[in-house]
Amino acid sequence: MSHSVSRRSALRLAGGAIAVAAAATAGTAVPSHAAARSRQGPGAGRRVESLVGRLTLDEKISLLHGATDPKSLGQAGYVPGVPRLGIPPLRLADGPAGVRVAARATALPAPVLLAAAFDPALARRYGQVIGREGRALQQDVLLSPMVNLIRTPYAGRNFETFGEDPLLAADLVSEEIKGIQGEGLIATVKHFALNNQEKDRTKVDVRADERTMHETELRGFEAAVAAGTGAVMGAYNKVNGTFACENKELLSDILRERWGFEGWVMTDWYAQHSTVAALAAGLDMEMPDDAYFGAALKRAVRDGSVPEPQVDRSVRRILGVMERFGLLDASRPPRPERDPDAGATVALDVAKAGATLLRNAHRALPLTGRAARSVAVIGPTGRQPFVSGGGSAHVVPDHADSPLDAITARAGREAEVTYAVGEDLYGKPIPRSRLTPGFDPEGQKVAAGKEWTYDGTLTPAEPDEWTLVLHYSGERPKVELDDVELYPPRPGVGEYFSGGLIAAAPDGLNVRRATRNLTPAGHRLKITAKGGDRGQTFRLRRITGATRAADVAEAVRAARRSHTVVLFAYEDATEGQDRTTVALPGHQEELIQAVTAANPRTTVVLNTSSATSMPWLERTAAVLQMYYPGQEGAAATAAVLFGDCDPGGRLTQSFPVDDDLHPMAGDPRRYPGVDGVEEYSEGVLVGYRWYDAEGVRPLFPFGHGLSYTTFAYADLAVRQVGRGVDVSFTVRNTGRREGVTVPQVYVGPSPDLRLTQAERLLGGYRRLTLRPGERRRVTVHVDRRTLSAWDVKRHDWRLGTGRRSFRVGTSARDMKLSATTVVKGAGA
Repeated sequence: MSHSVSRRSALRLAGGAIAVAAAATAGTAVPSHAAARSRQGPGAGRRVESLVGRLTLDEKISLLHGATDPKSLGQAGYVPGVPRLGIPPLRLADGPAGVRVAARATALPAPVLLAAAFDPALARRYGQVIGREGRALQQDVLLSPMVNLIRTPYAGRNFETFGEDPLLAADLVSEEIKGIQGEGLIATVKHFALNNQEKDRTKVDVRADERTMHETELRGFEAAVAAGTGAVMGAYNKVNGTFACENKELLSDILRERWGFEGWVMTDWYAQHSTVAALAAGLDMEMPDDAYFGAALKRAVRDGSVPEPQVDRSVRRILGVMERFGLLDASRPPRPERDPDAGATVALDVAKAGATLLRNAHRALPLTGRAARSVAVIGPTGRQPFVSGGGSAHVVPDHADSPLDAITARAGREAEVTYAVGEDLYGKPIPRSRLTPGFDPEGQKVAAGKEWTYDGTLTPAEPDEWTLVLHYSGERPKVELDDVELYPPRPGVGEYFSGGLIAAAPDGLNVRRATRNLTPAGHRLKITAKGGDRGQTFRLRRITGATRAADVAEAVRAARRSHTVVLFAYEDATEGQDRTTVALPGHQEELIQAVTAANPRTTVVLNTSSATSMPWLERTAAVLQMYYPGQEGAAATAAVLFGDCDPGGRLTQSFPVDDDLHPMAGDPRRYPGVDGVEEYSEGVLVGYRWYDAEGVRPLFPFGHGLSYTTFAYADLAVRQVGRGVDVSFTVRNTGRREGVTVPQVYVGPSPDLRLTQAERLLGGYRRLTLRPGERRRVTVHVDRRTLSAWDVKRHDWRLGTGRRSFRVGTSARDMKLSATTVVKGAGA
């Protein structure tokens, strides 16, 4: 969000954030509800009860909704507190990948890259950085992590969450929450529930049966509650006919009664639709304002439609969490100082650990010898760092180096590193001769309080596709071409609610784009730009077929002159809008085809949010998935390319071959919905489970990722132990260098459950770093929950007994070892 926007526009941007946590050891059981309650405390203490009794009705209501912060730090939300009783205000900040305020903070890699490390302990360190910095930056509540599953490759916020597997998401969300809250910052798990797309997110009715919800999406939320999350954020969408923020089944029956949650539930920003129904269902706080829980709530209490004890209940929940975190003490916990160096260390560790090598033909990587001394860097994100996605995930980083600079420094003085943009993002100046009357569109300045207008003709030299790129510093200028506005307001997502890369030029100006087919006949161009209170600068540029051809030709020349090419490709995702294709945007596919034809020793580095199709894959030497790697992304990318570390990441989502071969393809009822209704008709077969069931081969399977060394697996043993199954095996590094492997245990179906079951599902995993020749015996525990299915008749878990298969693999498709054992027992 731009901090120059109006309060209401800014608050609309705040949305939720994302992330989640879990057990420190992969595959450990979700803690019991009793244990969760004990960590959350016995309930509201005497101090809380005393405060509830002394608060006036107006004061109680003031704690249940957002307000304007008189000393805003650029955070998403604010609750004023009650000074006369010593109840302090609460400041609520976005933070899926770092604390989102006006000040600088550590810009961590996107949560999807964290998840690729398959390392719950690293998730806790990630959370600790955010927790400490949130407190240091005067925040009290973090609007994160997000634990919604990746269900469709198109979802605009896939980069903010962990992946498609419920167990992995649960593990990671649990540990991240423990890290955040261990530093004294209240975590908010979101978005509860079934918020798996941005398209129509404020109104779509998501239909999912009871079993599907419990076995897929809800597992991560349950783990977050067990980890002690202080708050839960309700989703925008409806769930089975009722908006999530007034859904009694979700907020009371499941969240509180079944899971024992004792914290408070807030809305996503502007996600509330009622007063009486929402409060009765279990909602406690409206954000960011008081449309329903302000004067309307007071009237409802006065006329008897809302019993005041319901208000007291919500107040008690909020104050109870504040008491638990020491915020009601006369001497509150002191706020720490920021530690940027420590934050940068974790950001670098995460980026390296999650770097995922998808292809490495003929050991093209790591770069050594001549390959490391003659390098052409191509692509816009090769020069401009792609730190984070757009929307709530944006962080003002301490710094962000250019990958080109990092590669040049790592290659050394004796190396020759060249650069070509290949795919222009920000446009080139429009020749003055193409404008009648002529003016300089490159750097117009409008003084404060003034207005600048232009009414003339744009005449291209030949028929061509033009992308007109507007750069501006203040209120967006109105630009009309042939009497049609090129950059209309974006309904529902806010003017500044856009991507993390292409929404701003390198010099910080905001950017909007519009593509039209133009002819030499001429086109009427009208511009109105206002200076506003501070004045502004704007420029209008163009990208055409001719300029693209010149950029590609320059890239091809650079590729031919160099031994090795590192080509950076991007996809810019943001909250508020979904992707329309899994293909790379713009003309990047043509660029990759041209460059690989000129030099087959091309490594493609992907700065993308989610799954990407790769029709050019076989023409490349290597493909390295770096997602949105945070402020240390350049250093991490260089370290992996040159072999200073092993690429440690594994995919947490299946990559489809194309737009026609994934779980949502061909069925609009599944995505994006028909007549406002979206059906989770795939049931429990989410992600890789669907590919197995349908016999569809993905481009890359869940769990896939390559190492610079090799490993051998042997000596599988499986036995039932207590409430689960232990799977033991030996792993040996058979190569010549230290490397990372992530053995994954997959569990087959139970013959005793007469239900649709996955052919295999993830039962546990372990991240291992082994020296050359090192051998390690590993035991992965598959817990009872993973071995169970949801019984809709009993409304509870039922153990899947009988002879079941247990496989050890390096992805959902690459199995190394297999054995069976009889699972015994009954009940849940």
